[in-house]
Amino acid sequence: MSVRAIVLAAGKGTRMKSRIPKVLHPVCGRPMLWYTLRELRAAGIDDIVVVTNDELQARIAEFDVRGIVQSEQLGTGHAVKIALDATPSRSGSQVVVAYGDMPLVPHEIFSRILAALDGGTPAAMSLVTVRMPLPSNFGRIVRKGDEVERIVEVRDAAPRELAIDEMNAGIYAFDEGQLRDAVGALKNDNAQEEYYLTDTVAHFVKGGKHVRPVEVADHLHTLGINDRVELAIARREMNARITAAHMRDGVTILDPATTYLEPELVIGRDTVIYPNTSISLLSTIGENCAIGPNSRISDSRIGNGVEICESIVAQSEIGDDSKVGPFAHIRGHAKLDGGNRVGNFVEIKNSHLARGAKSAHLAYLGDSTIGEDTNIGAGTITCNFDGQRKNRTTIGKNVSIGSNTSIVAPRTIGDNALTGAGSVVTKDVAPGERVAGNPAKPLPKK
Repeated sequence: MSVRAIVLAAGKGTRMKSRIPKVLHPVCGRPMLWYTLRELRAAGIDDIVVVTNDELQARIAEFDVRGIVQSEQLGTGHAVKIALDATPSRSGSQVVVAYGDMPLVPHEIFSRILAALDGGTPAAMSLVTVRMPLPSNFGRIVRKGDEVERIVEVRDAAPRELAIDEMNAGIYAFDEGQLRDAVGALKNDNAQEEYYLTDTVAHFVKGGKHVRPVEVADHLHTLGINDRVELAIARREMNARITAAHMRDGVTILDPATTYLEPELVIGRDTVIYPNTSISLLSTIGENCAIGPNSRISDSRIGNGVEICESIVAQSEIGDDSKVGPFAHIRGHAKLDGGNRVGNFVEIKNSHLARGAKSAHLAYLGDSTIGEDTNIGAGTITCNFDGQRKNRTTIGKNVSIGSNTSIVAPRTIGDNALTGAGSVVTKDVAPGERVAGNPAKPLPKK
């Protein structure tokens, strides 16, 4: 049986007080809409239409789905109707209706409401219900046996109905043909003059059709985001899920509450993550690493046995058995081959350090290539910018760069060379040559 999904995401989100469309606000580094689409696909639903507003429609292609603009905000029933009108009817198909501002819904819930349509006598509709703390503004579920008799909105509820703690979560599944008939019959004779999708329940019950509830135990799974307070709640819950999954896969996270992770990370077994550390943007981290505390890894590849302490690594690669920090900054497509030592207050940008190269203290290495087992002394700077363009420095293997050396790029320093402390290197240095001074000049050979 074919299944399609309609995701409602056209709301203006005024309570967010933002120029950004609500469903594009991030939860652990991904727009909340991304999570809804991911979980629908995980439930086996690939035919997805998103009902958008003009701002969201301009960016909907980023999500590899089709967007349908709801130009007038005439309610959820109207949003579903315009999505159905824009898609060809399929006999026997099922439709899931979900919201783009509910990022915590796991795919199992979508699977359950689809299964409920076929349970026993086929139903016209199934919907997710959840037990909520009272009082609540959610619509109450009034049952008749094991089926839904009606949904009562808070403004219309009698005191005995307000005491009901089973509520409508806003996630539905329908037989497509019956859904098309039902939304075509919706009326807007209410105070808001809108067409409500929840009115389909009364339509089906009146017609003798079955409406089945699917109860979800954890109300956080169905949290809808209306403001930045709820956004923070969702972010905390999602982060807890992500950290728990990595811990179950063999990663030690000392304090999950202060470790900030994103989806789609790869972190190897027996790696330890210390507090106040964030890892983002598809980064990969090998086994037996120690990351943090107070560190940020972004869009980077980290090998096995690497230690990163109180440092930032962005858009870079760090090879096996390297040690970074504290207070180092590696960025801009830097690459460390392995066995490297990058110490206190060292910044490395767009540079390649061959295996065993070291810079232990207070240096800036920009746009440079540094050979095996070379040692960069404290205070060294590759002066890569001449006022108009960046220039590259190449340093060979087994080189000793003295403290406070300034290398005015573009320069090449050959294998086994040495610069004295305080040198200003303005000319290339031949292999094995020893230079010192300002400007640096060759020292007498012994």
